[in-house]
Amino acid sequence: MKKLLLALLAFAPCLFAAEVEEGFVPLTNGKDLSGWKVVGGNGQYKMENGEIIGTGEKVKENTFLITEKTYKDFDFRFEMKFDTLKGNSGMMFRGLQKESKDGNGRVHSYQCEHDNGKERSWTAGLYDEARRGWLFPNKANKEQCAAFTEQGNKVFKWEDWNEIRIVCEGKHIQIFLNGEKRVDFTDEDEANFTPEGFFGMQVHSGQSTSVRWRNLRIKELTAK
Repeated sequence: MKKLLLALLAFAPCLFAAEVEEGFVPLTNGKDLSGWKVVGGNGQYKMENGEIIGTGEKVKENTFLITEKTYKDFDFRFEMKFDTLKGNSGMMFRGLQKESKDGNGRVHSYQCEHDNGKERSWTAGLYDEARRGWLFPNKANKEQCAAFTEQGNKVFKWEDWNEIRIVCEGKHIQIFLNGEKRVDFTDEDEANFTPEGFFGMQVHSGQSTSVRWRNLRIKELTAK
């Protein structure tokens, strides 16, 4: 009986993991970038061993690898890591693109920050790209910013993979980093609230960036 109990306990984590991932589908085929397209500047993306690698040298403007499909409410999970800490990055969600004659209009909307700076450590913070700027933490709230930095330095793995989870249900946005909640934000700004858009990885403008992502998967949720 004792041996059976130990066997069940050993197997339990597998059961829980399967339950957590139930209903999720991958956002890449693991082989190439089919279903995605590059917009913006001169940063580069490639698929290698199931990982998406974003790089850039002397990047003139932010460059994004975005999904051709758009999404509304979802539970989105992925892993990311920096190869170097020279360049900033992020993951757009419910992303939008401004109209332009060449089809390469400015990307804007919500972004899950990937922060390369240990002094700030705001990875998994909520930024509004090319619109309102920081939504959480609020830069005007010094105490909130300090607490966010302290948590970030405890949770973020600077030389390893990091698990990020973004949950969007209507105006409610939550972001988790390695199992800890970083953002719990409700967007009441009617002029800027965005209910639907694409996902997009970012190579930030600047001298150099090297970042990678893997295990992108999503569970679409029924709008409440």
